[in-house]
Amino acid sequence: MSIRRVVITGMGAVTPLGNDTPTYWAALIAGQSGIAPIQAFDTTAFDVTFAGEVKNFSPAPFFKNPKDAKRNDRYAQFAMAAAKEAYAQSGIDRFDMERSGVIVGSGIGGLISIEEEHTKLIQKGPGRVSPFLIPLMISNMASGNIAMEFGFGGPNFAVVTACATANQSIGEAWRIIRTGEADLMIAGGSEAACTPLGIAGFSNMKALSPRNEAPQKASRPFDKDRNGFVLGEGAGIVVLESLEHAQKRGAKILAELVGYGISADAYHMTSPHPEGKGAARAMKIALQHAGVTPEQVSYINAHGTSTPQGDICETNAIKAVFGENAKKVIVSSTKSMTGHLLGAAGAVELIACIKAIETGLIPPTINLDNPDPACDLDYTPHKTREANVEIALNNSFGFGGHNASIAIRRFTA
Repeated sequence: MSIRRVVITGMGAVTPLGNDTPTYWAALIAGQSGIAPIQAFDTTAFDVTFAGEVKNFSPAPFFKNPKDAKRNDRYAQFAMAAAKEAYAQSGIDRFDMERSGVIVGSGIGGLISIEEEHTKLIQKGPGRVSPFLIPLMISNMASGNIAMEFGFGGPNFAVVTACATANQSIGEAWRIIRTGEADLMIAGGSEAACTPLGIAGFSNMKALSPRNEAPQKASRPFDKDRNGFVLGEGAGIVVLESLEHAQKRGAKILAELVGYGISADAYHMTSPHPEGKGAARAMKIALQHAGVTPEQVSYINAHGTSTPQGDICETNAIKAVFGENAKKVIVSSTKSMTGHLLGAAGAVELIACIKAIETGLIPPTINLDNPDPACDLDYTPHKTREANVEIALNNSFGFGGHNASIAIRRFTA
């Protein structure tokens, strides 16, 4: 079996910082925060009243039929918008439908639809529950809809591994192309869990920062005053192709995906392994696939959620993998600006890695005012930094102990 090179030719983003990739990236390098008081519902009775909401989003332009937009949950609407942007950028003009596929997952799926229809059930009876509830709520519908939109008849499924979802979706698409099962894949993740039930659930498990008085300061990865993550929403999608397929049609190649590692902590339902052993394994596997040493990595987009335990565990994992080079590699957490997009996080953060390679700019970790002594790496505090990025590593770690790491590099023929 021949192993094929896999390249990235398109990317699309819907985020709290903007509803397309250029707007998102401009806000990142400007160090802006997309976190603000929640507008979607009344938060009077809630302990946490802010989130990284997507703003000014209208789904209708991204669907051929306006009715189809209404027949999709918000998470699936985000996914379609990001997929349309990625597809357009890739400039795809021809493809074999049987060798083109989609892997787009969601950590939670159609939570808004579940809440709304459950309210109807309780208040008005079972006859008022929407006949579209099941397709609205299931986590594979975004992937299915994207395939229908573009006519991709190849591999199609949804990964559900909590906050590792998007990275694992992209990694599995890479694996499928690499081994010759497909030539072209759309992959990523989407999430829309900034709902009453989502906020209450994460808040009551003490996962969220309660910094209601200063929402834009709440997400502060690696800072000693961090006290939980900020829930965000959005979608990230990339177009992956075999190198041969991309070159044959004259595509512009944004980066090459060279490594992918997954692992399980096998430790705890929500807490990462204290030494970061599972996270370290995922990074090591990604680097082994890539055929690179830790010394060759220029930038790590950290999982960096701003939780007291998680940031220390990831720091320990990076030290375990990178050794003496751990303090030389540039690290940052863009969650300081977007909040945590759960199942979409890995994809929007991979886009930040691609843009770092393209522009030579490393987005900062904002709000890192008082570094935690246990988090002693170079986290790019406050300001964007110029750097020549040849190889970048993107980390995503999820509840359940799921770990996924992706390595990309500047493309050279």
